[in-house]
Amino acid sequence: MGKNYVDIDNDQGGTLRYRKHANGRGLVAHGAKVHPMAHIEAGAYIEPGARVGKGATIARGAWIDTDAVIGDNAHIDAHAHVGQGAAIGDGAHVGVRTEIGPGARIVRGARIGDDETVAAGLTVATDPKGLWLAA
Repeated sequence: MGKNYVDIDNDQGGTLRYRKHANGRGLVAHGAKVHPMAHIEAGAYIEPGARVGKGATIARGAWIDTDAVIGDNAHIDAHAHVGQGAAIGDGAHVGVRTEIGPGARIVRGARIGDDETVAAGLTVATDPKGLWLAA
């Protein structure tokens, strides 16, 4: 393989092909769509079917799971995990080591703190300080 591609075995015995993103050193799986103006840091993984918008930042060690959507100018901090099919709105911020469950929705501009867990399927809105608002 060329130096821009890495093949990694998955849990089901298959092999996934990742490429280094042009704007950063993170790995983007074949089938994921990452805007050229997004920044994917080293050690970050974008899985197949995921979409990352313009100006978004995926920090080192973060994992964007299959079919997740990251909005424009969103920021996913180090070692955070965005679950399968979850959506992070434009300008939202997900903290360090935070777990966003499968199918969860983080609304535009929301701030999720460090070491938090958002349950599967939950929709979260916050005030500018990161306090969760009642739905």
